[in-house]
Amino acid sequence: MADTLFRLEETIRARRAADPSASYVAKLTARGRGKIAQKLGEEATETIIAALSEDDRALTGEAADLLFHLLVLLADRGVTLAEVLAELDAREGVSGLAEKAARQES
Repeated sequence: MADTLFRLEETIRARRAADPSASYVAKLTARGRGKIAQKLGEEATETIIAALSEDDRALTGEAADLLFHLLVLLADRGVTLAEVLAELDAREGVSGLAEKAARQES
């Protein structure tokens, strides 16, 4: 699974500079970070709707779209998947409630 995400991250990073008429990633990148973030929000909403519809196939497809667009946004900001995974690793074994409280104190 992680290998798939890392390969996708590499593909997204490579396509950011491609011709926008030939690459969805390049086209989205050319439209700016605001558009990328908006698209991620749309995909998040569609994922929620699919989850509530109890259609596993729809949820799977929307979750894939959500992960894809998250990786596009991360690439636009120069944040790597490895950095996100390191953050998750750092949180492992920490209560979600304690972790959230610590973030609010900062």
